[in-house]
Amino acid sequence: MDVKKVLYITYDGLTDPLGQSQILPYLKGLSRYGYQFTILSFEKKQRLRKEKSVIEQLTKASGIDWFPLPFTSRPPLLSKLYDAIQMKRKAVALHRLRNFDMVHCRSYIAADVGLYLKRKFGVKFFFDMRGFWADEKKDGSWNVNNPLFRKVYQYYKRKEAAYLRDADHIVSLTEAGKREMFTWSSFRENTPVSVIACCADMEHFSLTDREQQVQSRKKWKIPLGKLVISYLGSIGTWYMLNEMLLFFKQLKKTYQDAEFLIVTHSDQEAIRSKILEHGLSMNDFILMQASRSEVPSVIKASDINISFIKPVYSKISSSPTKLGEVLSMGIPVICNSGVGDVKEIVLKADVGCIIDGFTENDFDPAIKSIPTLLQKSPSSIRHAISHIYDLEHGIELYRAAYKQVFT
Repeated sequence: MDVKKVLYITYDGLTDPLGQSQILPYLKGLSRYGYQFTILSFEKKQRLRKEKSVIEQLTKASGIDWFPLPFTSRPPLLSKLYDAIQMKRKAVALHRLRNFDMVHCRSYIAADVGLYLKRKFGVKFFFDMRGFWADEKKDGSWNVNNPLFRKVYQYYKRKEAAYLRDADHIVSLTEAGKREMFTWSSFRENTPVSVIACCADMEHFSLTDREQQVQSRKKWKIPLGKLVISYLGSIGTWYMLNEMLLFFKQLKKTYQDAEFLIVTHSDQEAIRSKILEHGLSMNDFILMQASRSEVPSVIKASDINISFIKPVYSKISSSPTKLGEVLSMGIPVICNSGVGDVKEIVLKADVGCIIDGFTENDFDPAIKSIPTLLQKSPSSIRHAISHIYDLEHGIELYRAAYKQVFT
């Protein structure tokens, strides 16, 4: 077997939850097909201290070499420049030592190094763009009315154009993002693009049933016989807590005994403050933190999962990780449109309800759809989305993309 040596660069840490769900599982799977990976990642100090030995065991078991570098966060912007310099130095040193056939770059910070390695050493450049990063920053935290942030945004848009022009292969998370990219003057028509959604480990996020739901509610002390709406993940920036609370407030008019299970590592005091601000009772809420290993047993306590995400321009390129995880467990969803391929996937698979706005009139049809959603078979939900979100399917798509690069 012709073993191809691949340098995988990510500014996200393997010790982050994202690294454990959206990086390592794919690379472990691809390692079975003759790809020899070296991972260069940036790790937060506390997470590295806590998770380092676990990640080392996982990487060694798949023959993956891992080089963690420290993630710095202060001062703003300058710390990112420092990390970028460290990333480039380490990548060049590793290439001189190992002579990689390809560099797989996760998002834009890593892509800058991948582009350099291609131009200087002729290494194949695989641009796993993960979304419109510069536009996400603009939509989220970069105030482009500020001259400094405007210059940074413009700099990365120029860089984005270079990544697209020089990439040997591009991965988009969504069909909507791919279509938008095709309209950009910086995109070369002959560059191959694969669409690979954020997949879920369907063994970990296993199918639920009525008995498991009962056991989960008992375990986590959640009352039986009540409608339980759940939310999973961080809150803030993109994730619309106010709108979800307004939805729940309206839902309570029809389902007086409904409870809202919120599973998040975000600031719980801030969430409590918002709940009270909306005139809701804390007795109707269950706020929890859960590790990745605990998430399935917690979310299986719910009847329906909701997730409202800001439908801004950059979100057309986003594939919410939580959607595949929840649907893999067979739990129906209520989501909003304007986020990647979410509307098309949910409606075509018939696994939930989509709202197109955040007013009472928009919420009403979703609330009326709840009896129908509760009648859906968990196994039918899981089956309907497996061709999109199954991790093994995602690995096969990456394998096909890699073969294109090396053909």
